[in-house]
Amino acid sequence: MVLKGIRTSLIMWLSHTLIPCLLTDGVAALPAPQNLSVHSTNMKHLLMWSPVVLPEETVYYSVEYQGEYESLYTSDIWIPSKWCSRTEGPECDVTDDITATVPYSLRVRAILGSQTSAWSILEQPFNRNSTILTPPGMEISKDGFHLVIELEDLGPQFQFLVAYWRREPDTKEHAKVVRKGGIPVHLETMEPGAPYCVKAQALVKAIGRHSAFSQTKCVEVQGEALPLVLALFAFFGFMLILVVVPLSVWKMGQLLQYSCCPMVVLPDTLKITNSPQKLISCRREEVDVCATAMLSSGLGSSGLGKGPTCQELTAWSAGHRTHEIVIVAHWHWGNCRRGVAQAASAASVKMFPVACAVVDSEASLETSLAFLS
Repeated sequence: MVLKGIRTSLIMWLSHTLIPCLLTDGVAALPAPQNLSVHSTNMKHLLMWSPVVLPEETVYYSVEYQGEYESLYTSDIWIPSKWCSRTEGPECDVTDDITATVPYSLRVRAILGSQTSAWSILEQPFNRNSTILTPPGMEISKDGFHLVIELEDLGPQFQFLVAYWRREPDTKEHAKVVRKGGIPVHLETMEPGAPYCVKAQALVKAIGRHSAFSQTKCVEVQGEALPLVLALFAFFGFMLILVVVPLSVWKMGQLLQYSCCPMVVLPDTLKITNSPQKLISCRREEVDVCATAMLSSGLGSSGLGKGPTCQELTAWSAGHRTHEIVIVAHWHWGNCRRGVAQAASAASVKMFPVACAVVDSEASLETSLAFLS
């Protein structure tokens, strides 16, 4: 009986002395989290575990990770999670910690005051390329005659491949890449009365994968007529083009013609209204009269074919003071023009050309001059 009492007392002492000591100073006193796993959907990575339950106590948790480099070269270095250095719930969002497509090791431990549990490590390293990609949510609508789609915003790493087509036999399917979700995107201008269908899938370039296509959704624009204002605007615009374009072309042609090939209008005094033969015939009669007048004035006695000499013309011009008109026809006139002109100038006799010409025996047209005192 005595031994039995001693044994009972020893057990009670141990239960009241050693166990509290282990709870305060021993590492193993606080149970470690169990059943670690990663749930990853659409590049959102969530580390989860079974919670440590202590009555009337709030247990916190700390999460750390190792990337491929740390696992290979610095295995004793673990990096605290950005958002889960001291979290209360039995889960941790490690999306911002896993930034590369390589295996990551993850571990978690429980914290109660100054006590910490042992580390529990994820059995298999996690790689983000194993994430589950789901078809994106989408809403399609019509804005007038425009087909509009708005896709679910899954994050900055996502793009979307949208396929749309007119629901008719043998219709070609069109595709468009949408860079960002959460904003309305115009796909196509629809024809009235025709249904259009749309489906989409998510793309993640970082892991080289894509989701399945979403369920097909269709929308239809009723057979509405164009508004009257739009029809009138189109009509008047077409008529304006018909009027303005030809007028502009004609005006431009006029400007180019005036710039490149201007039209020169001769004065009426230089225009020849009669034929050359008639003009020559008329001038012969005038020269005959002129020759008679010149002979009667004593300028020379030679005929029309020869005319006075240069010396006679010069002497006559220097001493002539009458107002009679003298017309000279001579094929040597060019040789003595300067002398006659000087003599006429000294004698204040005006000299000017007139339209009196004759064809000489050599078939050359000579210039006639008139001297007016």
